[in-house]
Amino acid sequence: MENALRMALLFDFYGPLLTDRQQDVFQMYFHEDLSLGEIGEEQGVSRQAIYDILKRTGSILEEFENKLGLVQRHQERQQLYGDLLALIELCYQDGESSPHLTAMEEKILKARQTS
Repeated sequence: MENALRMALLFDFYGPLLTDRQQDVFQMYFHEDLSLGEIGEEQGVSRQAIYDILKRTGSILEEFENKLGLVQRHQERQQLYGDLLALIELCYQDGESSPHLTAMEEKILKARQTS
């Protein structure tokens, strides 16, 4: 399951760099939850061909991540946003409150949603 989540995240970042066929097969397998046989039938190829396409696509996505590191940086940013929000929450619990603190919290929440 963890591998499927990683592949989906890699696809979110690097999917447009794949061929149309790779994108279609990936979408059918990971997002539509079709079996290799169902995809092969729809594509007019064997189950083995679909397996090979998925295997190669996974390798390509991992290569992109190894070279560009976008997913890693995204995950690090999300962790940083969480840490900052936790510190702001501690400030609120300590009775600190200011428009600057509230503005900072709003900006972090907005950045977290858009990245």
